[in-house]
Amino acid sequence: MIRRRVGRAYDPLRRCAKALLQPRQGRSLVSNLKLKPVIALSLAVLIAAPSIIAAAPMYAIPLSGAQRSAENRARDKFRHPVETLTFFGIKPTMTVVEISPSAGWYTEILAPYLKDKGVYYAAGNDPAAGERAVKGIATFKTKLDSSPAYAKVRVTAFGKGAYDIAPAGSADAVLSFRNVHNWYIGGFAPDAFKSFAKALKPGGTLGIVEHHLPEDKPDAMQNSSGYMKKSTIVKLAQDAGFKLVAESKVNANAKDGHDYPKGVWTLPPNYAEGDTNKAKYTAIGESDRMTLKFVKS
Repeated sequence: MIRRRVGRAYDPLRRCAKALLQPRQGRSLVSNLKLKPVIALSLAVLIAAPSIIAAAPMYAIPLSGAQRSAENRARDKFRHPVETLTFFGIKPTMTVVEISPSAGWYTEILAPYLKDKGVYYAAGNDPAAGERAVKGIATFKTKLDSSPAYAKVRVTAFGKGAYDIAPAGSADAVLSFRNVHNWYIGGFAPDAFKSFAKALKPGGTLGIVEHHLPEDKPDAMQNSSGYMKKSTIVKLAQDAGFKLVAESKVNANAKDGHDYPKGVWTLPPNYAEGDTNKAKYTAIGESDRMTLKFVKS
C-alpha cells in the first residue's frame, strides 16, 4: 500500500523528468542535461525515492494509549522512546526481553507494541532478593492487571543468581534502561551480561541505555554515583560475547556535570536533595545517557 500511494504521488515528477531528459528541437540529450544538471539530478533522486521509502516500512510505536500515565508521558522529552527503540531496531514481530522494568515506564510502550505479533518478557524482581523485591513484584502485577494492553506480558525473574530471563536462544532483543550501575554495584554485572547472551538468538540485539560517566572521571565514581563509563560497559559486553555495532547521542545531555552530592539521583525525576537547588537541577534536566547497541557474536 505504501508503494502504490507513494508511486502515484511521484507520477508528476516522472513525467517532468521525462520531458526534461528528452532531446528537443535538435538538442542532444547531453546538451539538454548540461542546461539543467541540478534539476536533472534532483529529479532522478526523487524518482528513486518511492522504492527507498517502500523498503523501509514504518512501525507506529504507541505513545498515546490510555495505559500510559500523564507523568510518564511528560518524560518522553528526556527518554526519547521512539528514537531509542527505532535505533535498537525493535519491530512488533520480535521477541523482546526488558531487564528490570521497575514501575513499567517502558512496559507501557513495549507491551502493546508487541502484543499482537511479538512477545514481551518483563524480567523483573527476583522474590528471593527480599521484602523490597516482593513489594515491587506486587506493584508491577497491579499495573499489569490495570489494562488489557498488558494481557500477554510474560513475567520472569532477574537479579543476582536469577538469570532465567527467557528461554535460551529465543529472544531477538534484550533491552536495559539505566540499570547497569545496579548490577555493577551489586557485583553481578558479568553474570548479568552472560544471561543476556544466553537468552538471545545468534545475531540478536542487546540495547543498553545508561547514565554516562566521562572517561576522564575516576573509576571509583562507578561504585556509588549511578554513572557508568562506556569502556566499562563495552568490556562487560565483549566478555559475554557481544560486539558494539552502533551508539547514539539521542539520550545525551550536555548540561549534565556528572558529579553531584547524591549521585545521578540528585537530578530529576528523583531530586534526592529535595528542594535544595531544585531549580538548578530542573534546568539541567535528566541525566546524560549513552545509548549503545550490541549484537551477539
